[in-house]
Amino acid sequence: MPNYRRAHDGNCFFFTLVSANRNPVLCEPEVRTTLRYMVKEAQHRWPFEINAWVLMPDHLHTIWTLPLEDRNYSRRWGWIKKEVTKEVRGLEGDLAGATEQLAGRAHPTFWQRRFWEHRIRDERDFANHCDYIHYNPVKHGLCSAPADWPFTTFHRFMKQNIYPPDWGADPISLPNNIGNE
Repeated sequence: MPNYRRAHDGNCFFFTLVSANRNPVLCEPEVRTTLRYMVKEAQHRWPFEINAWVLMPDHLHTIWTLPLEDRNYSRRWGWIKKEVTKEVRGLEGDLAGATEQLAGRAHPTFWQRRFWEHRIRDERDFANHCDYIHYNPVKHGLCSAPADWPFTTFHRFMKQNIYPPDWGADPISLPNNIGNE
């Protein structure tokens, strides 16, 4: 098991967000750039640390640690989702069409309406969710090892010697209750 440097208390959360109708556009350059910018802007407005992250074509997983006494992740995600949706609507072609299929709704969106959240309970829970996040591209058949997927914090974890470069190249087993996507 990787060597994680610290435990997290009640202000650390795992999230799963999914694109509307599982439209596989999240890894498109324009969407990645917009999402990255909006996440950084949200961090500036309402600080939080990104502990782990993976961006998949139709969903993302991440672990955030919020400041003590601040558990309002919904404000952050609501703002990020709203701003990404507004920006993506302004794009041309297929990406703009990602919101058109929901045009009949009161508030068309680029995202599924809700997101999954889980409070990280302890160091083992943190480690299991990091493993889940970093193994996700392999699980979905997008690459043969986590190191091959570009849109992940796996590379940062490798540089910090948390994972060896070949971690996940062979199948790994994760607890059944991790992820729930």
